[in-house]
Amino acid sequence: MDLSQNGQKLVQLYTDMVNDGFDRTDGSKVQPIDVYNSFQLQKFKSIVLPHFKKLQIETVLDYGGGGSDWDELNFDKQTKESAKQFFGVREVTTYEPARQKNKKVKSDCVICMDVLEHIFLADVAAIVRELFSLSKKLLIINVACYKAAALLPTGENAHITIRDPSWWMGVITTIANEFSEIEVLLICSETFVSGICYKSFKAQEWNDSEKFTIEEHFEHFGDKKPKHNEAVQITAKDIVKYVDILTKQHPQTGPLIQEVLRKNLPLLS
Repeated sequence: MDLSQNGQKLVQLYTDMVNDGFDRTDGSKVQPIDVYNSFQLQKFKSIVLPHFKKLQIETVLDYGGGGSDWDELNFDKQTKESAKQFFGVREVTTYEPARQKNKKVKSDCVICMDVLEHIFLADVAAIVRELFSLSKKLLIINVACYKAAALLPTGENAHITIRDPSWWMGVITTIANEFSEIEVLLICSETFVSGICYKSFKAQEWNDSEKFTIEEHFEHFGDKKPKHNEAVQITAKDIVKYVDILTKQHPQTGPLIQEVLRKNLPLLS
């Protein structure tokens, strides 16, 4: 598949980030060994598993899989199983151009986790169409609808295409009609731990329906995102907890917190 000129440049930038590490919005630096190595599917394993079982998924293409390792044990903390064992699949192919993993194999299921928000806008439709074309039964997409902590080498946010869940659903449903027998599960993360999960569907179901109105059905997961005019409630206990987490993960913030305390609590000076 041919990407746009900007799309090709982005692939090179992501390759540079894998090789050289990247800067974060908080000023810290992520080293190459830690770049995009988290297994994002882990967060959604309980949502995804029933679909694997229902459709008897045996082969998977992990599209834009980063450093995900399907054979590594402890994917599931309770059973200690690998992702392959947990989902009961026999073969997984990982496509990740930033790591020179360029093989694409048409598979029972195509998984695309936290990828589309990294795609240049002009290439989104072509990528989604390719995802469908590589699936035999099931397509599972998770897309982040918020800014990343990572920065591109250009200084731009690494999530370059941030759109609302309804926008992504529109893109997916428009192309789904060309692949009417493929079941689609779309998950839109509005934060790292919360968002919307749309009910899975096949476009063929629309054509088989006696109704003309095709409704969307979805459920929220995690902490529901507050509305723009809704006040966020936070307690003093919450603040202490978050400060504790912040200073452990980003020790460089300690002096800033001390300065705030000195200004507001003179007795500490």
